[in-house]
Order: sequence, then structure tokens, then C-alpha cells
Amino acid sequence: MSEKLRVGILGATGMVGQRFITLLAEHPWFEIVSLAASPRSAGKTYEEAIEGRWKLDIPLPEQVKKLVVRNVNQVEQVASEVDMVFSAVDMTKAEIRAIEEAYAKTETPVVSNNSAHRWTPDVPMVVPEINPGHLEVIPFQKKRLGTDRGFIVVKPNCSIQSYTPMLHALKEFVPTTVVATTYQAISGAGKTFQDWPEILDNVVPYIGGEEEKSEQEPLRIWGSIQNGEIVKAQSPIITSQCLRVPVSNGHMAAVFMSFEKKPSKEEILDRWASFRGLPQELKLPSAPQQFIHYFEEDDRPQPRLDRDLEGGMAVSAGRLREDTVYDYKFVGLSHNTLRGAAGGAVLIAELLKAQGYITKK
Repeated sequence: MSEKLRVGILGATGMVGQRFITLLAEHPWFEIVSLAASPRSAGKTYEEAIEGRWKLDIPLPEQVKKLVVRNVNQVEQVASEVDMVFSAVDMTKAEIRAIEEAYAKTETPVVSNNSAHRWTPDVPMVVPEINPGHLEVIPFQKKRLGTDRGFIVVKPNCSIQSYTPMLHALKEFVPTTVVATTYQAISGAGKTFQDWPEILDNVVPYIGGEEEKSEQEPLRIWGSIQNGEIVKAQSPIITSQCLRVPVSNGHMAAVFMSFEKKPSKEEILDRWASFRGLPQELKLPSAPQQFIHYFEEDDRPQPRLDRDLEGGMAVSAGRLREDTVYDYKFVGLSHNTLRGAAGGAVLIAELLKAQGYITKK
């Protein structure tokens, strides 16, 4: 590859920002040159800003400790230092939409972990193995923003990665109805067990906004570009419940599904095993070799055992069997802060670079 792209991280002190740092610290294509956060962290070294707040099990990378944190609101200053930014800011949705567009208008591509732009019609929401073609809406977005190289791309909700890839691999059989109950780790709320001791020995049967995202975001991923906008698909019908469970990392899903053309169990397993996407074809640095792993054991997948498959970038499934009401049921698992958040965004950025959407300024 050519010289590394200079990248910034917006919201660098939060949990997802920390994940971005660990994933990018030794990345072959990207170099962290700017960390930005709220005004209260600005002016401090990253090591000072994060003191007592590092939430990950792996150590803080040496190369970012002495970087001075920028004020994320000083858009022109941050943008002048970088070729692109990753966004994981903690603001209201209106504030996020405004600041991400402000960065894009400085001709700085934005790859966002936030939900604020997921339904902006000309902003692609991408799982690189599933809908890379949605990047073709970027020229329409640039025209709206008045930019030559600045744009925004977002990744979807972390929990849908635990079942949407498996459904996508079966699209030839036309899924018609999906029931998905997700069991979501506390890191999805930016928490650790030290922050949230009340979750121990407990399950919280409500996560604000999650059920709507779980039901609607897969339809946008399966949608089509029409007149410069992404129009969501109308099927399958998806209904969900989302529970917060006492697990550190890893979102699980218990899924029931019916089809217009019911496949055999062998056909389902074959499609899962053989599924490959553009990241695998291009051999992108963060892409898992095998996107969907299937476990034959009755008690797998499990978060503790299986969430870190292929660097946390693979998804896994198990317990596929016929159902008495629906055609089939299975259990899925994905790592919510790797594949589901920062890792998924890094993979998007790799795809954007590989396809020429992001270059050096």
C-alpha cells in the first residue's frame, strides 16, 4: 500500500473511541494523528484525559499517550490535520448530524459509529460484506453537501450483526418473517461491571430504541438506490425484543425465520459456510477469512468462548433446527464493540480506501 492515511478519532475518550485507538494503533493503512473529545478533555494529553476511564482489557497503546486532545468542536483545526475521521461522539442526534456534516464540508470523509445519520437518505449505512453497492450513493451526497471529497458513511446498530449476515446469506430463499430476540452485552451501553454493578444477577428487558433499530435497519441495508437516495426494502417482516444481560462483550440473538422457498438444513449450512463478501475478495486487513462460522455443538456459540473469532470480526451461529411455528430457528453471536462498532467502521474505511473514495488530502 501507499503511505498511510492520517486519521482522527472524534469522541476518542469514550468506549468506542478507545476501541478505535486499539484497532488503529498498528493498522497497516491508517495512522492516528489526531484525537478529539469534549472541551473538558481538550488540551490534556490523551493519557491524562483518560486517566481512570480506560475501559478495555488491553493496555493503552504507547503511541497515543502523549497526543494532545483537541476540542471536537474546533472542526477546522482538527480537519486540517487529517485525511479522514472516525466519529464516536457522545452528543444529541441533532448535534451529531450537524458536527459530522461540518467535518464532511471541510472535505474530510467521516466514517461514523453513531446512529444520527443512519436514516439520512443519501448517507450509506454499510456492512461491507452485505451492501457495499450502497457506497454508490456518495456522489449524490457530495452534491448535496457541496463537497469534492467530503462525505459521511455510517455503520448500523451493533446488535443486528448477530443475525442479519445469516439472513443475507439466505436471500435466494426469500425470507418472509423473522423474529429476533437479542441478548445484549453491557459494553453496548458503554458500561463495565465496575460502572454498573446492578446488572449482576439481573436482566433488563428494555433498551431504548433498540427494538425499532433491530426491525428497521436490516431493511435499509437490503434497500436500493433510487433517484440518489437509499430506499429501504419492504421485506422480510422483522419483529424483535432486546434485553440487556450481564455479559461484558458479545451480543446474542435467538432467531426464528420463515421463507417463501423453504431451504433444507443442508442448504442453509452450505450458504453460511460458502458466503463471501467484497472484503474477503479484496483481502482487506480487518476482514475475517470466514465471515459466518457455524458450531455443531448444542451449547455454542457462547460470548466468552466465541466472540473473539477472527479478531472479533467474524459472526457465529449455532443450534439451527426446524421449528413448529416458523421454518427454522438458530442462535447468532457477534462482538458488539468490534464487528458491531469500531471494527465494523474500520472495515468500512478500508473498503472506502480500496475503492478510491478516501485518498490523501
